[in-house]
Amino acid sequence: MFDSISNLIGSGTGVNSGQLIVDLLAASREPKEAILQNRQQANRAKISALASASSSLDTFTNALTGLLNGRAFSGNLVSSQPSLATVGFVDGTRPQGLPATLEISQIASARRLVSAPVANSNIALGAGTMTITGAGGSFSVTLAPGTDSLAELANAINQSAANQAGPKVSASIITDNGGARLVLEGQEGAGQAFTVTGDFADYNYPPGAGMTLVSDAADALIKVDGVDLSYSSNIIENAIQGISINLKAASPGTQIIISGDQPATTVANLVTEFVDAYNQLRSALNNATSVKADGEAGPLAGDAGVREMIRSLGQIGATALVDNGPYRALSDIGVKTNRDGTLSIDKTRLDAVLANDVDAVANMLDPLVVNGNNPGVAGVLQTIRDRLQGDNGPLKSSQNRLEQIKTDLAEAWEKLDQDSERYEEQLSRSFANMDRQLARLKATQSYLTQQIAAWNNNRE
Repeated sequence: MFDSISNLIGSGTGVNSGQLIVDLLAASREPKEAILQNRQQANRAKISALASASSSLDTFTNALTGLLNGRAFSGNLVSSQPSLATVGFVDGTRPQGLPATLEISQIASARRLVSAPVANSNIALGAGTMTITGAGGSFSVTLAPGTDSLAELANAINQSAANQAGPKVSASIITDNGGARLVLEGQEGAGQAFTVTGDFADYNYPPGAGMTLVSDAADALIKVDGVDLSYSSNIIENAIQGISINLKAASPGTQIIISGDQPATTVANLVTEFVDAYNQLRSALNNATSVKADGEAGPLAGDAGVREMIRSLGQIGATALVDNGPYRALSDIGVKTNRDGTLSIDKTRLDAVLANDVDAVANMLDPLVVNGNNPGVAGVLQTIRDRLQGDNGPLKSSQNRLEQIKTDLAEAWEKLDQDSERYEEQLSRSFANMDRQLARLKATQSYLTQQIAAWNNNRE
């Protein structure tokens, strides 16, 4: 018995307290660490998948919005003589009557007067009043001694024209080698002529009373498809329905052809491209939320935000895109929802509705005037996207939840580190106490060994 005790506490026990501490610490930490690593990896995958789903919804919506602007099926407008006239769209209307011919006999002009030169713009004119009169009324400016220079007169005219009723006349001063001149300019159109009267005789007009006529107020005179038309501005809307014309120069006898080039897309192509893009998004969502027979689940399986995203997108086929017309929803033109949530096209139905009224289908998909009752397909997607991604939306809530889990896991790692440090300290203290006990046992062993040896010698 004594020998067995002696072997246990002797120097050959083989006890390595340092290695025991490492092994015990690993046995305590590693299972917890594995759990945290798995949870952290799964949460990272969810955060990445959710960000990808939200980004894909953004990309889909923005691409469709960029394409559908009320003009997707109109093409671009073209002027055969852009140096004479340029063309653009009128908001809220689609162009009709193209191609059309345009002839510019005269462009609209404004009355422009110039004074005789004086030495400089600071020359005093003296106290007095100037009145400028036009079809819309009149206004007067008064100069007082000390504030009666040519520059101060121009400034007073501009302030009064901006702030009072009457003709909209602008004043400026041009200076050359001959001196400074006052220039007065009204607005375009024959009805925008004006006169100048008052105490400053050198700056009065009509003819012979002081200022010189540089150009007179006149209307634009054009022909559209041979019809004579006149306008008070060089920017003309709906002389050709749905088209804004900007007159640059007159060229009597020159025929300008206004036409539209090929549209960027056709109605049939748009429907096909929309369905293809939608199905890519929906298939990705299906994969991210699937649960396989063996229990393996996609990273977003069970996520409430993505579940709401799928539900909302699933309703798009039956959602009203316009509030009137023969076709109001995608389902009306042959777009069907499959069992897995993807879309398909009944080509026979689509071809029939396009043959019946292609403009009605175009207006349903891409209304000229987008509002709450007529959102079009892009507007519906924008509404879905904005609601899902809003501050209180389902996708934002899911993102916040995953970020909170990320924070909680980081705190769990810190706690595991702290617990491991405390456990290591506890083990170190325990093994230090054991070492001290072993040292005392060894001392006792040495004493007993000596006594036993002495007893044995005495017997001999």
